[in-house]
Amino acid sequence: MKNGAVRTRVCITIDTEFSIGGAFSDRSKRPVAEPLVWCEVDGRSEGLGFMLDTFRQYDIQATFFVETLHRHYFRHDPMGPIARKIHAAGHEVQLHSHPCWTMFQHADWWNRTRGQKVNDDMSRQSVDEAASLITQGIDTFAEWGIPRPRVYRSGNLHHGDNLYRALARTGIPYSSNIGVAIHDSGKADYRLYSGRHELHGVKEFPVLSFSDWRLGAKQKIKSLTIAGSSFAETRRLIEQARREGIAQVVVLTHPFEFVQSHDLTFRHTRRNRLAQARLQKLCQFLQQNSDRFEACGMAHAADADTTAQGENHLLKGALHHAVLRMAAQVSYDRFGKWQLARTHAAVGRNDVYEDEESLQSN
Repeated sequence: MKNGAVRTRVCITIDTEFSIGGAFSDRSKRPVAEPLVWCEVDGRSEGLGFMLDTFRQYDIQATFFVETLHRHYFRHDPMGPIARKIHAAGHEVQLHSHPCWTMFQHADWWNRTRGQKVNDDMSRQSVDEAASLITQGIDTFAEWGIPRPRVYRSGNLHHGDNLYRALARTGIPYSSNIGVAIHDSGKADYRLYSGRHELHGVKEFPVLSFSDWRLGAKQKIKSLTIAGSSFAETRRLIEQARREGIAQVVVLTHPFEFVQSHDLTFRHTRRNRLAQARLQKLCQFLQQNSDRFEACGMAHAADADTTAQGENHLLKGALHHAVLRMAAQVSYDRFGKWQLARTHAAVGRNDVYEDEESLQSN
């Protein structure tokens, strides 16, 4: 497919999870649940609440990859109401797993984790172990009263043969486990930048990765995220994907990326206007260009995908976009950290560098 009447599907995906919060390295700390998702600033949710409002405003369907293994620690299951709210808003709820949470099934978890690097890698599980963790997630969805997951994303985007075999065994047909710049397994078969790929009976749709810049023989690869890419870069890439015939573009983000936090507890946060503006502009662009792009959930997009498998285009960013994005990001991050350190609260002006695209050519 090159252009044509078929719309390019753009899937905004949100890994929705809680945090260990440093508990494995400091006994005085505890995991963090709802604050990492809602991200409240002055009584307003600048994380999930902001995202749901934005998607509703621009009529966008997104995909929320929701963690379930946290139930080993949070026995009252605070993610259940969150997942049901997301589903009720018309978005896809799909499965996400961080195996590090399984340490809390042991009463002596502190002794087991103290001084150790805790395994949070799904690719290091056997097929049986991975299938068991995935089945736990499927059963959790049933308890929550939401549709059975059909797409899977591993924590940290770890991936490997055993994981795909486990997905096939448990009846999960689709996955989005690969983002080359986020985690590179070192295996050529898994260096997938775009497109659709069959892996052990599962169709993989990687997070779009692209060439950010090149200096001589050195090439910088990035994966397409809201936190790490300006709107100008994202727009360039999805336009380029359409020209190249890439049927589905996968974008990655998290609710907590729309605030800046003073520490791991997320008690003192500040609205991240830079990231919020990126998401709003992307959603507005997709709505205004709905004749060419369809913003939809991953299962919906995968069901509709009829392109040839194996195409693995590496798209190219623009150096001037990268330079301007980095300058805006560094300035905004430094200002935010200074303000949070000074006040421990989200106060004062925060419109500095809030709109990097005003610096960029269109």
